[in-house]
Amino acid sequence: MAKKEDKKPAGFDPKPVQIGGESILERLLPHMKKIVIAIAITAVILSVVFFFIWLKDRKLEKQTDQLAEVLDVGDRTVRTPGEPPDPKEKQPSFADTKERANAVLDTLGKQETDLAGAGYKAGALFEAGKIDEAIAEYKRAQAEPGIEGVLAREGLGLALEAKAEAEKDPATRQKGFEEALAAFQAMQPDDKGPRRAYALYHQARLLELLGKPADARTAFAKAKELGKDTPLVVLIDQRLIALGAE
Repeated sequence: MAKKEDKKPAGFDPKPVQIGGESILERLLPHMKKIVIAIAITAVILSVVFFFIWLKDRKLEKQTDQLAEVLDVGDRTVRTPGEPPDPKEKQPSFADTKERANAVLDTLGKQETDLAGAGYKAGALFEAGKIDEAIAEYKRAQAEPGIEGVLAREGLGLALEAKAEAEKDPATRQKGFEEALAAFQAMQPDDKGPRRAYALYHQARLLELLGKPADARTAFAKAKELGKDTPLVVLIDQRLIALGAE
């Protein structure tokens, strides 16, 4: 007699399955408080960070606007001596460079930014005839890297020279010229550096003022060699002729 086979219900799947497993949400629920706190803290931190970035950008934008205002005053036209101001001018012009320099200094004094730099302020002080203040600012800027430092040291030499020229005492005048020469010697010591020819030209001028014509001729000749493509050539030739050079 054939063995009777067990009948399996339709749709029956013999594979084992897990019954009653927790969902991801159910697993997270016990930790939800910690997660919400962590998200809130992160949001606060990001808000603070973005707020400070916004403040920094806003401050930089304000400083840039202030710098533009200063430069705008410094770029305004200086009229020919005796020429009256033009009432149709969009931006008022100035009677001379000293008046313009004082206007630049007034504008700088109202600003909160120092983006123009000590060298720029020193130049305005020099043009305004405030030599001692200009010297102090040039000294503050002379250690700046690159061309800014070179120009500051050049300005320092010119300011020291101007101060020496105003001295009535011969010994004080001599000392002032020596200080100016030292500033020009430090201006650009590299023969391949920017404004090296100008540094030598200034040194030659001061050597001439200090009564050292032979040294002056040597410095003028080297300045001419290095500055052959600059407007210095004509000035140097005139100086050499005055010194009796061949």
